[in-house]
Amino acid sequence: MPSTQPPNGPTKQVAIVIDDFGNNMEGTAEMLSLPIPLTVAVMPFLPSTKQDAQLAHEKGHEVILHLPMEPVRGKKSWLGPGAITTDLSNDEIRKRVLAAIEDVPYAIGINNHMGSKATADERVMKIVVEICKEKGLILLDSKTSSKSLVGKIAGQMGVPYSENQLFFDDLYTYSHISKQMVKFKKLILQKETSIAIGHVGPPGKKTAQVIKEAIPSIQKEATFVSISKTMKTPTVKKDES
Repeated sequence: MPSTQPPNGPTKQVAIVIDDFGNNMEGTAEMLSLPIPLTVAVMPFLPSTKQDAQLAHEKGHEVILHLPMEPVRGKKSWLGPGAITTDLSNDEIRKRVLAAIEDVPYAIGINNHMGSKATADERVMKIVVEICKEKGLILLDSKTSSKSLVGKIAGQMGVPYSENQLFFDDLYTYSHISKQMVKFKKLILQKETSIAIGHVGPPGKKTAQVIKEAIPSIQKEATFVSISKTMKTPTVKKDES
């Protein structure tokens, strides 16, 4: 028998995105060796940006640009090089986004690193979404702010987008990450498509371990997919003239 999914197999979809690749972060090897399709979000202009994107691509994972964007709270220095901040001119934002896309090989889309201030800024987000439209890129809203305009503007401009529903490791302890996984499994039962974000770095190895342990039980309910399979594709009405 061909190895297609049986008709009574899981029809629900689960996408797991792992942020903060690009800086030789802890847990990188553990994440990339997980036996499921992952979406690997790579920060630009960092020591292992190219290497991590290349390795993820070779392992069959989808790569997206993890674009540093200004938060409401926090220091600009936390953002890393080439960050998108609300005090930049339109031209400078455009220049920085294009340079960041260029710096991450195989990127098929963008999600925001931090960005609670920038994603709620209409002027900034229009430029980012416009570039996605020009380049045929998808958008994932990391949802670091309830005021985010990513979905609204992407919808208006006809750019495919989806939204994160849960962070596994906003606290770095194994017990917190495990509790978040329990929440995620409940979410999977309620929704057709579920999306969660984890990180390499301080929680990387713990998060990879929790995901690895959860794979068999999740696979009974849903199929792991890359983020591009979860996109809402808005249809823009053309002006009738």
